[in-house]
Amino acid sequence: MAKQNAADAKTHTLLIEVGSEELPPSEAADLARSFARGLADALADNGLLAVDADPGAVEWFVSPRRMAARLAGVRERQADRDEEKLGPAVDKAFDAEGKPTKAAEGFARSCGVTVEELAHKETDKGSRLAYQRVIRGEPAEHIVPALADEVLRRLPAKRRMRWGDGDVEFARPVHWVVCLLDDKYLPGQILGLETGRHSRGHRFHRPQAVDIPSASAYEETLAGYKVFLDDADGHLRSHIRQSVSDLAAQLDGQAELNEALIAEVAALVEWPVPLSGRYEERFLALPDEVIVATLEGHQRYFALRDSGGRLKPGFITVANIESKDPETVQTGNERVISPRLDDAMFFWNTDRQKTLASRLDELDQVLFQKKLGSLGDKRRRVETLAAEVARIIDADVKASQRAATLARCDLLTEMVGEFPELQGIMGGHYARVDGEDEKVAVAIGDQYRPAQAGDELPRSPEGLALAIADRLDTLVGSFAAGQKPSGNKDPFALRRAALGLMRMIVEKALPLDLDELITAAGRNLPEGLSLDADGHAEIFEFLMERLRAWYREQGVRPEVFEAVAAIRPAQPADFHRRLKAVQAFLGLEASESLSAANKRIGNLLRKAEEDGETVSTADAAKLSEPAEKALAEALDKAGRAAASESDYSRRLEILAELREPVDRFFDEVLVMAEDADLKRARLGLLAELRAAFTTVADISRLQTG
Repeated sequence: MAKQNAADAKTHTLLIEVGSEELPPSEAADLARSFARGLADALADNGLLAVDADPGAVEWFVSPRRMAARLAGVRERQADRDEEKLGPAVDKAFDAEGKPTKAAEGFARSCGVTVEELAHKETDKGSRLAYQRVIRGEPAEHIVPALADEVLRRLPAKRRMRWGDGDVEFARPVHWVVCLLDDKYLPGQILGLETGRHSRGHRFHRPQAVDIPSASAYEETLAGYKVFLDDADGHLRSHIRQSVSDLAAQLDGQAELNEALIAEVAALVEWPVPLSGRYEERFLALPDEVIVATLEGHQRYFALRDSGGRLKPGFITVANIESKDPETVQTGNERVISPRLDDAMFFWNTDRQKTLASRLDELDQVLFQKKLGSLGDKRRRVETLAAEVARIIDADVKASQRAATLARCDLLTEMVGEFPELQGIMGGHYARVDGEDEKVAVAIGDQYRPAQAGDELPRSPEGLALAIADRLDTLVGSFAAGQKPSGNKDPFALRRAALGLMRMIVEKALPLDLDELITAAGRNLPEGLSLDADGHAEIFEFLMERLRAWYREQGVRPEVFEAVAAIRPAQPADFHRRLKAVQAFLGLEASESLSAANKRIGNLLRKAEEDGETVSTADAAKLSEPAEKALAEALDKAGRAAASESDYSRRLEILAELREPVDRFFDEVLVMAEDADLKRARLGLLAELRAAFTTVADISRLQTG
């Protein structure tokens, strides 16, 4: 048992900073976050983190050349703890003359003491020899550097590097390590380097060593040396966002603030300085998405728009220094972007020399997946599915089918070859140039929406038909071909496709049935592939798992989802309406009592079935007790009213009025009566009650205890 002395109860703040070459921009924040969490876990496991430490006191910081973790609630030393080892029984430890036996001497020897130094302890198995001692806790300074070193070596960097002649590996070569407990420096080795208390300032403005006076003064001290740190609260990202917006306003514009770009820039600069620049107006003839992709993707510039949302021939970039000659920097930035935009203009003009339709035959030469054939094969499958979906959701069938025909053709263009992120978007633009119906162009442009969590959905019914058909074909085909996700491997992004599919159906309230969709996609599978009942069920469950995860992210309680999933509604939009009704039901006063009653009913019916009972509808003539007659009468009335109600919330409100007769029934009636006919009648009544509720959901699942 641990013993914490009063003098050791005070906690401290630990800071560990790792200074390195420029960290990978896409990994820096994740590495810092993982380091802080891993260090907190290691300290807790070794008794150095107070049990009541504030979880919010685990902080991380990152800049291009450093990452750091700061933890409050750290003990100066481990708590003392009692150690006890039990040895042989006392009557076996001494002979008749009271001399120690070999068993006693061996136990004492294993403990490093004499027999005389052992204690006797009473246990439930009698008196036994015991070795007892207090193990003094180790000071933090003896343990922390080694723990930090171990955590850092385990961080999930995509690529690890070695430096010097050592065998230490990290995401980038490390140059310094700071290790402080409050203002006390903790000596030791981390990643092969001696720890210290000196960090370094901005590489160009203040490159000298920086004495960090204390863990709490970390970010303030570095700010004085022109190092602006990012953290979990996004201070650097917020600063970049605001400074870019302010400069855009000075230019009578608005910056296009791509959050991913802001995060990337934050991982590249220690002291952000926004600067503006311009490009030639002739480039505005390009589609907006091409200009933005060129500015952001190639140069990490922020695009500018006017008050009407139109692109302006200008940009904002974020430098890492305060230049004495910003005009020269601006000129250099403008000189770099012009050739990029010239290339984009060349691709735009070249691609428009051929129509999308003229590229159809080329799709047959591009492999989609070995067992699923070419992009041409996929195109033909999606055409069929898109038409079926369009009919159900009342979209233009002809336009949906035409969009499916042309959807993948832009993959063969120069522009998409240079900017893969513009696939679909460019197809929409080229379709307009070709004179295709606007419905077709919009659908092609929206086919990849939603591309990620929180992304917008397709804007038109035809876009929805195409996007749903495309994802459905990929999902069913991949499962049939044995390419389903496993662990963290998902090469065809099926989890994302499944979530996008479910979001479209739910958020747009589309009358689509998953079983029917899966069956339809299964009919189109290439020769040699098929979908049996098990495969069908596996895809259905995979889609429901994505839906379950989506609802969980929105704060829906797991038992609410399970209550609806238990009755397996095949239409996701219908599932959503039922789920909302169950959430509303939980707010009713009767919900807890009726949920418990339904759980009890389920147990009774299950036991009756296991006992070989045949449970059917109630025989009212067999019911004799006033309480059961009252329930039967109330159920008949409420059941008929609920059955005629299409709104699930209202249906549960009506059934909630059964609370009083249900409670009375269980208080006054013995369900498992000795009279077989009476027992069957009562079980039948309960079965009818359960059936009434399960027209919406299995509310017994709301009882988690």
